[in-house]
Amino acid sequence: MSNEELKSLAASCPHFYWKLFQSTFLISAFTVGGGFVIIPLLRAKYVDEYGWLNDKDTLNLVSIAQSMPGIVAVNASIILGYRMAGIRGALTALSATILPPLFTLSLIACAYDWFASNQYVRYLLKGMQCGATALIVNVSIDLLQKQLKKKMLLPLAIIAGTFLANFCFEVNIMLLIIFDGLLGLLFMRSREYGK
Repeated sequence: MSNEELKSLAASCPHFYWKLFQSTFLISAFTVGGGFVIIPLLRAKYVDEYGWLNDKDTLNLVSIAQSMPGIVAVNASIILGYRMAGIRGALTALSATILPPLFTLSLIACAYDWFASNQYVRYLLKGMQCGATALIVNVSIDLLQKQLKKKMLLPLAIIAGTFLANFCFEVNIMLLIIFDGLLGLLFMRSREYGK
């Protein structure tokens, strides 16, 4: 959907803000393991279920959210809400994103000693960490397959070079992001890459 279609949907549907709040709240509640876990959750909810975004919009949203200071999930929710319904949408999505961690951290703070020493909580967190890793690997494979289908050499070279530089040579990730951004700015401005 275009920005205008989303804003008209928000204006015409009385339950739009509740739907946005509820879906963003659930995504925030289950984004465990870092910012990249949000990608499959956003995609499942807003691309597959609601049809509010497409794959490219979702990746652009996460890319912008990741490049800004702050928490990826919060940045993504603000951008998503603003794109859908302006300032009211941004505030709705922001509040829905902040509430689950606020409740969780408040609960943990009340019983911190018990949580820190409980063996079962540690097992639970390890299991969630494994699940988050699986989601990130799944998204990575999916994105790589899409790039392979396009058969464009430069994006594939950037992917391979970035992986090798970080994994094998331990180049600082911030330097890689800046370098990849410059490569994109200089060499990927054609319509062929903008698809």
